[in-house]
Amino acid sequence: MIIILIGPMGCGKTTVGELLAQRVGWPFADGDDFHPPQNVDKMRQGIPLQDSDRIGWLTSLRRHIDKQIQTESNLVMACSALKKSYREMLGIDQKQVVSVYLKGSAELLKERIAHRTHEYMNESLLKSQLQTMEEPDDGLIVSIDKTPEMICSEVITMLGIRS
Repeated sequence: MIIILIGPMGCGKTTVGELLAQRVGWPFADGDDFHPPQNVDKMRQGIPLQDSDRIGWLTSLRRHIDKQIQTESNLVMACSALKKSYREMLGIDQKQVVSVYLKGSAELLKERIAHRTHEYMNESLLKSQLQTMEEPDDGLIVSIDKTPEMICSEVITMLGIRS
């Protein structure tokens, strides 16, 4: 099974993803690590990415997902996957590749971002991400108003994973 934690910046994709991967004994991949240098440069400057910027990035992520599927390996991945079309590009089918939308209010996301540091993502990009976000109507939807440990337990239970 491939689990992709989705949502805008500040929702806890990486924190929850790393913890979830540790709890279930699966590898973790952070979608941010797959961005080409030109995307990172744009985001570092506070310039929101456009669909055309994301195509190569999403293609790289899909290749990684497909490799895991071909080798029948499990994976936890963090990836914003803000639009339905992005999730389709990633192959999210809610069977073999499952999405977990980490949902939180704009206020909570802003508060979290204010208390963290990131190599290139800054608060100025949150507004763009929230405008771009197309909330999924399938997959798991988990509120981020609890601890990462509680979120992990909820995901494990909802997906019936033995940890």
